[in-house]
Amino acid sequence: MSSDVANDQLGIYFWLKVRSRQDRAAKCREIKNIFGNGLNPHVNDFQRRYVTEVRRCSEMERKLRWVSGELSEPPPPPKPAPRIMTPREINILEERIDFIESEIQEVTRNAQNLKTDYLSLIELKILIEKTQTFFQDHSAHRKISASVQVYNNEGVTGHLGFIAGVVATPRVASFERMLWRISHGNIFFKQAQIDEPLKDPVTGHELQKTVFVVFFHGEQIKLRVKKVCTGFQATLYPCPATYKDQQDMLAGVESRIKDLEMVLEQTEQHRKLVLANIARDLSTWMVAVRKEKAIYHTLNMFSMDIIKKCLIAECWVPRQDLPLLQKALDDGVKASGSPIPSIMHHVRTHETPPTFNRTNKFTRGFQNLIDSYGIASYREVNPALYTIITFPFLFAVMFGDMGHGLIMTTFAAIIIIFEKTLSKNKSDNEIWNIFFGGRYIILLMGIFSMYTGLIYNDIFSKSLNIFGSSWMNVYDNVTLRKYKMLDLDPLDAYTKTPYPLGIDPAWQFASNNIIFLNSFKMKLSIIFGVVHMAFGVTLSVVNFNYFSKPYMILLQYIPQILFLLLLFWYLCIMMFMKWIMYSTEATDPAFGSACAPSVLIMFINMMLLKDTEVRSPCKPFMYDGQNALQRTFLTVGFLCIPVMLFGKPLYQKMKKRKHSSGVEEGESQKTEEAEESMGEMMITQAIHTIEYVLGAVSHTASYLRLWALSLAHAQLSAVLWQRLLRMGLGGGGPIMAIPLYAIFAVWAFFTLAILVLMEGLSAFLHTLRLHWVEFMSKFYEGQGYAFLPFSFAVILEHDEDDVKPKPTSGTQ
Repeated sequence: MSSDVANDQLGIYFWLKVRSRQDRAAKCREIKNIFGNGLNPHVNDFQRRYVTEVRRCSEMERKLRWVSGELSEPPPPPKPAPRIMTPREINILEERIDFIESEIQEVTRNAQNLKTDYLSLIELKILIEKTQTFFQDHSAHRKISASVQVYNNEGVTGHLGFIAGVVATPRVASFERMLWRISHGNIFFKQAQIDEPLKDPVTGHELQKTVFVVFFHGEQIKLRVKKVCTGFQATLYPCPATYKDQQDMLAGVESRIKDLEMVLEQTEQHRKLVLANIARDLSTWMVAVRKEKAIYHTLNMFSMDIIKKCLIAECWVPRQDLPLLQKALDDGVKASGSPIPSIMHHVRTHETPPTFNRTNKFTRGFQNLIDSYGIASYREVNPALYTIITFPFLFAVMFGDMGHGLIMTTFAAIIIIFEKTLSKNKSDNEIWNIFFGGRYIILLMGIFSMYTGLIYNDIFSKSLNIFGSSWMNVYDNVTLRKYKMLDLDPLDAYTKTPYPLGIDPAWQFASNNIIFLNSFKMKLSIIFGVVHMAFGVTLSVVNFNYFSKPYMILLQYIPQILFLLLLFWYLCIMMFMKWIMYSTEATDPAFGSACAPSVLIMFINMMLLKDTEVRSPCKPFMYDGQNALQRTFLTVGFLCIPVMLFGKPLYQKMKKRKHSSGVEEGESQKTEEAEESMGEMMITQAIHTIEYVLGAVSHTASYLRLWALSLAHAQLSAVLWQRLLRMGLGGGGPIMAIPLYAIFAVWAFFTLAILVLMEGLSAFLHTLRLHWVEFMSKFYEGQGYAFLPFSFAVILEHDEDDVKPKPTSGTQ
């Protein structure tokens, strides 16, 4: 058996005898599903033939990403199936991209310069308005302006000079403190914070600034103040001292602001128009550039022949797709018009091929579960095929409830119905992507849960009376009113007619309900677990046959399956025998319900070679000759351990000794290496043997999680019904409709949040563990590597995930 129907590959060489870059590009575009291995491992990346073309494409891609970042909205999707571009068209596109980048950079730079001037004018306007109050000293009730003369850039012509400007608000405290220190307190500092935040012309971030005026006396202090202003990145503005001059300057500044606002608006409209014209083709250009880059990168992996007239590529191709490959090569030759055909040659190789499992949208989710554990080795048995059934079934054993299964099925069905629409809308929500990728897994888990819920006869912790009941009521009305739950005695109440499907609804009202379900589900868990593990061990035979290891069937499979069946499957057989042989209607008291043995105690006594102690009239064994048969099974089972431990190493040693019987005496070094490898093999085989023997016990016990989680799920559902929803259904007339509405909402919330989501996730993880550890460890190595074909779709998708354009401040 192969890993998959399509997991069939071989190595091939094919030569591309071409004369032009267009010819090569046409062929590489056609051969999408080929993964080319590099044939130039010793050549530096910067010395390969097409490194210049790769750099050109990378530079164009960088420029297009920068342009995308300048857009206020994401560009429209690329046009469908963009045609192949010739070298001349690529050169024209490169020139156009360079021109567009230069134009946008120039427009952006001009806009930033205008915004810088606009910010300066706004600051100057606010400064003039604020300084009109700075020249009034209200504490001393006198005008400072009487002592202040006109200040110019050359110095001070009167008694006091002043400097006015704007500084960042967080720096005001340090700024003022530094001014006082350098002047020894011989300054007068006035400040007023600007109420509305200003915008940075480059980043677009909000700026909190404060207007200040520093009054001082003397040229030396003026120079110190200017140095401090420069250090704190304060912007200084010329400001007149008289009120009339301030008003004149204010009027001029406001006029310039209006003119600049008009220019800014026109500049922004022009910038938006340029970007809008580019946005239409931006995605198409990006796809074309990325494809060209991928083509040249792949061509760098090819090797040139001696005369440098053809390219040689080596790759893995699925055998089923060889006709498609040949057709792609022929189509490339026709499209390019080359007179030289391409040659495909099959090459035998000793390299291990990659693993390729052909999947569809239904099987992809199950295959991803297996690949998360490890990629299958080439042609190894693929567990995903069997996981499609076993995974949802074991999940449903733990999650068996018709109501909760219906919720899960409905959720998955809605996603599947609208999967085409949802797949187009890519989301960054990782949880949603997991749900969407596993939609078919969730669908099967929901359907199987409805089935097991029907078997358990459990729907939101209540039972359905579909076929009536196989139990009769043996209690009078007084007893029924007095006790809410009563025992079901099979001797008096059972009609001797089995319930047609699942569990009888009468058990819903039995006081020994939990005792019955505990025993029933625990035994089912052991039976399912042993069958699942035995199936996993049997699958190893397929691997042994394919990899030409028939001796492993005798030395590993047979002892392993005997050890498992003679001990643990025998335990399951005793469960069936107990269900069949012991009854309340048995004529022989030894086979009555009171003498029904504990299968677990009987199995433990079997392992300890101990007899079971019982009282008369019960018998210590279920059938004649049981003790002798059990001892025989136990002996054979333990004799299988040495076979598993020494069988493979001894066979390998005998095989090597036979092969090296003609070795000369001078080759003693090879003999020592063989002995050393023999020791390593013994250690490895001992580890595997101990792991299997102990794992047979622990893995069987691990399947009891099926019983534990099923019981916990049912009890949580019952608690929600009895402690919450039942309060609103207890009667009380129409007035109880209002609280019932609220109680139902709370019940529905906890049902979805705890029983469906949390319990569903818990059951999913436990099922995953049962497959990865208990099942797949019996036959699956997972030491292979995945087949990664060259695909434009995958390359473009990864590029979009890595680089997502976001609007910058320049567009705001």
